[in-house]
Amino acid sequence: METTHALWLLAVPVGALMVAAAARRAGTPAPLVLVIAGLLFSFVPGVPEFELNPEFVLYVFLPPLLFSAAWQSSYAGLRENAWSIGLLSVGLVLFSTFAVGYAAHLLVPGLPLAAAFVLGAIVAPPDAVAAVSVAQRLGLPRRMVTVLVGESLFNDATALTAFRVAVIAATGAGFTLADGVWRFLFAAAAGAAVGLLLGPPLHWLRTRMNDPLVENGVAVLAPFAAYLIAESVHASGVIAVVVSGIYLGHRFTESAPVTRLIGHSFWKVVVFVLESVVFLLIGLQLPPVVNGLSGHGWPELTWWAVAIFGVTVAARFVWVFPASRLPRLLSRRQRARENVGWRGATVVSWAGMRGVVSLAAAFAIPFEASGAPFPGRDLIIFFTFTTVLGTLLVQGLTFPALIRVLGVGSERERYTDRVAEAGAQHAAANAALERLEELNAAEELDEAVVQRLRQLAEHRQLRAWERLGGGTGPEGEEVPTATYRRLRREMLSAERRVFVRMRDERRIDDEVLNRVLHELDLEEVALSRD
Repeated sequence: METTHALWLLAVPVGALMVAAAARRAGTPAPLVLVIAGLLFSFVPGVPEFELNPEFVLYVFLPPLLFSAAWQSSYAGLRENAWSIGLLSVGLVLFSTFAVGYAAHLLVPGLPLAAAFVLGAIVAPPDAVAAVSVAQRLGLPRRMVTVLVGESLFNDATALTAFRVAVIAATGAGFTLADGVWRFLFAAAAGAAVGLLLGPPLHWLRTRMNDPLVENGVAVLAPFAAYLIAESVHASGVIAVVVSGIYLGHRFTESAPVTRLIGHSFWKVVVFVLESVVFLLIGLQLPPVVNGLSGHGWPELTWWAVAIFGVTVAARFVWVFPASRLPRLLSRRQRARENVGWRGATVVSWAGMRGVVSLAAAFAIPFEASGAPFPGRDLIIFFTFTTVLGTLLVQGLTFPALIRVLGVGSERERYTDRVAEAGAQHAAANAALERLEELNAAEELDEAVVQRLRQLAEHRQLRAWERLGGGTGPEGEEVPTATYRRLRREMLSAERRVFVRMRDERRIDDEVLNRVLHELDLEEVALSRD
């Protein structure tokens, strides 16, 4: 039995990667395909029940996913949109908690208000992975993506704190509103303090290692350290991870180039694997959720689930439209910026896909409250599952069409970025050439070496401008830098074949082959950047 169980545990990540690979090949958002695949797999005879372990999700999956998103986020962008992010990650979460809680209390007979607020807190935060992965793939404007990223980074902290407060209220453990406010403020402030205290020493340690593997090893441990330290003092582990990730990500330019290359590749692989497993597990939760229900007919369960899903979606619309105007009323700097308009507000309102954090919180509800079964626990888990599933499938599947219909895209922004990049590359190349001439005058360098370096700087300068035309010149002919890249890749392939043949003939060792292939691979990756 143990071997069979281990094989099933292996089958989940293997199946997740296979489904995700197929989705990427088809150009379809992988999270949505993975959820559907999980649902289908759950009906296959012989597939065991995979009930989410909340501690496993919150302590193993959540920290690296949050840390990676925070690491790659823009500190300047988050700061510029702090008003909008705060209104969504705190105000909207609390508003959704109350709206969904009151609706569930009125809809479901016998569901106490405190238990209904537990449900509201669970389904309040949109998932960081689903919305952002879809938004970036569809090319939303940068400011909109930044707001969605910022919301998803911080809203889990608000929701998990509200969840704990609601559970305490539902269990009747001497709860008052003042206690709830204090718990929330302490968790947020202490979590931010842990992240800020942990970030600088970790950065100092990383920059003095002079070993890319050890430096990235420190980064791997950072999210788990931040989360565990914060949770041990009853602070928000989510905020601690996010703050430390933002700090270290903002200072990553001080790391060595090899460290950055290894770290970038490592986090992309880790996040891809974790995201794939998480979304497949969401779909696989159907059997344990359904098996826990009893005493209610499917018609009324379906009606309640659809109604709660509708309230969850509607609450976001009700909050986002007025909240999108509020920062412009309160801040002169915000008034000077371009207004997102009703189209942008509609897209942000529809980008409310829920995810695995909501399911983990639902399964973390205690079985008992004051010596009696927790009121409505099975119903809360069921409504959480249907809301997560509904937002991922209904909103996720229609999100691309909505963006196309509203015409909310970033084509102009991407062109502006390319112009800015070309200008920056031009200025940097000029600075490099000036420095080369200074060194040549001081050291009387070999002219062949100097000429080769001049050509390299000019090539990079020219490539940046040619990218504005998509790599083609007048009448679609191939531009010189594109020709250079194509021919150089062919030359690298020829070199690679020679090295492999010589290894097969035992004229060079595998260690030599790996070293020379690494050099060729680095050059080809640089050529393929565009």
